[in-house]
Amino acid sequence: MSMTNKINTAIIGATGYTGLDLTLMLSKHPKVKIINLCATKNLGKNISFFDKRIKKKNLPKITAVNKINWSVLDLVFLSLPNGEAQKLISKKFTKYKKIKFIDLSADFRINDSKIYEQNYKIKHKAKSLIKKSIYSISELSKKLIKKYRIIANPGCYPTSIQIPLVPLLQKNLIKLNDITIDSKSGYSGAGKNLEKKFRHKNLYSSIFAYSIINHRHICEIDQQLIKFAKGRMHYTFNPYLLPTFRGILTTIYVNTKRNKSAKDLRASLKKFYKGSKFIKILKLNSPLGSGNVLNTNNCEISICETRIKNKIIIFSAIDNLVKGASGQAIQNMNLLFRFKENLGLK
Repeated sequence: MSMTNKINTAIIGATGYTGLDLTLMLSKHPKVKIINLCATKNLGKNISFFDKRIKKKNLPKITAVNKINWSVLDLVFLSLPNGEAQKLISKKFTKYKKIKFIDLSADFRINDSKIYEQNYKIKHKAKSLIKKSIYSISELSKKLIKKYRIIANPGCYPTSIQIPLVPLLQKNLIKLNDITIDSKSGYSGAGKNLEKKFRHKNLYSSIFAYSIINHRHICEIDQQLIKFAKGRMHYTFNPYLLPTFRGILTTIYVNTKRNKSAKDLRASLKKFYKGSKFIKILKLNSPLGSGNVLNTNNCEISICETRIKNKIIIFSAIDNLVKGASGQAIQNMNLLFRFKENLGLK
């Protein structure tokens, strides 16, 4: 920590969608000094060239990673393609013992390196560090996060799914054999190489279902839900891209146990997230859209009745670039360094 009681940070991968949101929010954070903004292209440019929202004048110019003075850093954010963060962290983790790392890729999300390698088609180069990392949805791991130096920031879809489901699984309120999860995301969730991935799909004027069987987040969702389920789970996950830039609306169809009602599920979530800075449980049967949460770290949840007895619909809305990525990374940073959990966030 610097003489000004600010933590010295670097953002590696600063010019992607997530990196830009990170830079924007951290540039306004009262406890953070940005020392390095790194990328592989456009070296020497100002970060405002990529995002006009970033107005702070004295931010560092874009540099290569090899220009970092690691000895002055307290925290490094890595917003890189899968496979890159693990290589960098494995080189620096032992040498620079005071540095903490928040990784926004999938490199440390999956506990079993074999499952990671099967799912992402990448060989894991830092297997020994997986056990030294923690997967952190902030609301679910705040008591443990301070013990770790490597924080695996969760995926956007898994965040929108786990926040409403985990408390209900813990309390054994819903059946495990027939859950349908339907998640719709703005196209920023597919990254800046969107046009290459979804060429000829009329993406900007249509709703597009994709990766129905093998979406890369499924192994992450599996791993995390199984931790809390009291039994074997069976669910389907259907992801869609929408012709809007940001935001996720997840719809979860569940059947309750022991004739529990929508009111019971809502009361359980309300109790679990009492005092939460960012989780908002709406009134029963409230309509919900992603517009409610854009550019915030909030997750809004609505529990709705249906015409079928014991069939409940759960809506969960987040901003995929904030609570689903950069905002949660900053929330994790706040917990890690014992700042107020909502400092620098809205």
